[in-house]
Amino acid sequence: MTTQKALDTEQRIKIFKALADETRLEIIRTLYANGKEMNCGEVGQLCEISKSNTSYHFRTLREAKLIQVRKEAQTKYMKLNLETFDTYLPGFLDTL
Repeated sequence: MTTQKALDTEQRIKIFKALADETRLEIIRTLYANGKEMNCGEVGQLCEISKSNTSYHFRTLREAKLIQVRKEAQTKYMKLNLETFDTYLPGFLDTL
């Protein structure tokens, strides 16, 4: 039980660190507003993120399990990981 509690605490820390950045919040907003899977280029353009910064922000969100990423050929697609939001941040997306 202690191990599960420690894992939950570690996950919460990753989530809050990921959300403590304005750019990553904008990525979450954009994905939520679109309500569908989007490719990284689309998200980067809508959020006005330079190409060099996009992978850093996407990796941080993925490691916090806030987004899911799949690769198709050379293109990466992402969507919100609603299970993480439901578990750790219920109601959060509705506040955006």
